[in-house]
Parts: sequence; structure tokens; C-alpha cells
Amino acid sequence: MGEVNSSILEQFSITRGGPLHWIQVRFGQAGDERHRVVRRALLAILATWLPLLILSLWQREAYGSQIQIPFLRDFAVNARFLVAVPILILAESAIDKRWHLLACQFLKSGLVDQKELPSYEAVLQRITRLRDRALPEALLAVFAIVPAVFYKTELLMSSVSSWHTSGAGSGRLSPAGWWFDLVSTPFFRFLILRWAWRLLLWTLFLWRVSRLNLYLVASHTDLAAGLGFLSEGQKVFSPIVFAGGAVIAGGVGNAIVYQGATLSSMKFPMIAYGVMAMLFLVVPLLVVAPVLLKLKRRALLEYGALVTIHNQLFDRKWIRQEKQSDDIILGNPDPSSLIDLGSSFSVIVDMRVVPINKQTLITLAVAAALPMVPVVLLATPADELVRLVLKMLG
Repeated sequence: MGEVNSSILEQFSITRGGPLHWIQVRFGQAGDERHRVVRRALLAILATWLPLLILSLWQREAYGSQIQIPFLRDFAVNARFLVAVPILILAESAIDKRWHLLACQFLKSGLVDQKELPSYEAVLQRITRLRDRALPEALLAVFAIVPAVFYKTELLMSSVSSWHTSGAGSGRLSPAGWWFDLVSTPFFRFLILRWAWRLLLWTLFLWRVSRLNLYLVASHTDLAAGLGFLSEGQKVFSPIVFAGGAVIAGGVGNAIVYQGATLSSMKFPMIAYGVMAMLFLVVPLLVVAPVLLKLKRRALLEYGALVTIHNQLFDRKWIRQEKQSDDIILGNPDPSSLIDLGSSFSVIVDMRVVPINKQTLITLAVAAALPMVPVVLLATPADELVRLVLKMLG
């Protein structure tokens, strides 16, 4: 059976589209080349972090002890704009390439045959049209900006003096605080929301494709009827999970160092973030669960009947010996077929209705937990860490 090809699939992309992308194309900043991606990340830093540094230096609140949280010692803001923002931009190319490979896999693996190709291409075109609409990104921009109207500065900063305000003890926003609220933070929110929109597009793609007449085989050894490769599409999101974890870790670090919080009191937001991030990334794969569940139920009956008939024939021939035969079991293919068919049925019994594997879950969990390690080290006394290490070694 030859591989099915599609010119529409070759051009398919979830990230290379929409108003912001076309603006980048207009100014020569679009493209997946490394230097272009790095340039976009640097421009984002120049627009979000550098003005804050310059303005806080002008206010004489970038360092020193005149306020509780000078700019250069603000863990949250530096993690957000020096770590998270660049990652959210740098990850675009890798994630888009992986999504494209997974879309191609539907054809390469024979899940979509020549007869079903027009329907598959219609799904690709529909997702592409949604990607290019101006309204979704316009709404994302509104949702990114509106929160600045209702509250100023960061919620955890309300009880301490920081570079956000003009002078220690003042409630008025400083120039740096205004830039943070009206430019830097909305830009960061927009990047986060745009990734959520892209994940929604990928979810819609999977949902529509799963409703096609795919050639799924319940006995596939990936334990997902041939859809096990979709788990890789979620694993590639680990940089995004890491970026979000860095922001949470920065906020927790500020609370511990400047507001007297303890690691025990802040463990809930850290754990909650890890759980929410993993659930958020598992949701796209839930859309194929009804199809896999229906397939598994049908296969258990069909393969179960086949296994029963085969085992009955084997029992009559070799156990009950209802018919006289000169065959001997040594070297006979009957036991092998018994084992092979039984193994296929066991695969169906173990088949997952959500095509995600343990390795993907571990990768996402590590990505969420890794940024928290410096916070744990910061909040744990050195002598306690030494005792813990010695105890583990002993």
C-alpha cells in the first residue's frame, strides 16, 4: 500500500498564521530560521524587560536598600521577562514542526487512506482558516490588556515597597510600574493566551480527524489503536510548562524572601500549577477517547469471539483429541498461533482510551517541577540540606 500524499498537508501549520504573524512577515521578522527566532526573542526582551530596567535605574530603584524589592532583585519580574517570554517565543518553531510531523503521520501510517484524503484535507483547510482569522487574536489582545484596568502592579506586591511605586510607601505607580502594567504584562499575557488558542486549534484538529473513517487497529502494540504517536505532541510542550513554572517560582520566591512566607505555606500554588499544567495538556487527547473507547469495546467482543473459537479448536485437537491424527505438537504451528492470538487479545485488554504514555506525563511533571528547585533550595536552611543529603547517602 503506497503512502498517500497531500500538497495541502505540506503547507499545514498552526503557528504560521494570524495577524501578528503577518505583521512579522511584513517587517521581515517571520520564519523558523534560528537567527530569526532568536531575534524575535531578543526584541521581546527589549520591549518588556529593558524599559523596566532603564526606568527603575532612573528612579534609583533598580538596586539598593531604600525599598524592599528593587528591580534587579525582583525574582518574579526577571523570571517572567528574561526566562518565560523568550521561551514562549523560542518554542514556536519546535512545537510547530512536531505538530506538522504528527499531522503527516496520519497519512504515513495509513490511518487516512486515499478515499478519506479529501475529508482529511478539508479538516486541514478549516483549521487553517480559523488560524488566520483576525477576531481570535483581537480578543486575545483585549483579554491581555483589560486586567490592567482593574488592578495595578502585582497582587503579591501590595504589602511591600517595590520599584512598582514612586518612593517607599507610596501607592502611586512609578513610570516603570506603568510600563509594567500597560506594556510588559499585557504582552506576556498575550503570549500565554496565544499558546492557549493554538492548543485549542490542535484540539479541534484532533477532534475532527478522529471523526473521520480512520483505519484504527485495536491490537496495535502502541496500546492506542495506532494513535500512540499523538502523545509526542503533548511532550513537546514541556518548554511552555517550564516557562509557566518559572513565573510561579519567581512569585513564590518573592513571597518567601520579602513577605515572610514559608515553603510549607506556598506549596499549594506550586503543586496546583503542576497539576493544572498536566491536565491542561492532556485535554486535547481526551477528544479522541470516545472513538478509542468504542473501538475497544467492539474489539473485545470480536477478538474475544475469535480467541474463543480458536481455543476451542485447539482444545478439541490437542487436549480432548476428538479426532485421531498422526500430528505431533512438537514443531507444530498451532501452539504458536494460540500464543500470538492471545497476545493480541491482551493488547486490546490493555488498550488506553486516552493516547498518552507514562513517559510524556513524567516529562511534563519534570518540566513543571524543575523551576521550583531553586525556590526549595532558597527556602531550606543549608544545615538542613546537608543533613538530608547525608541521611540519603547513609
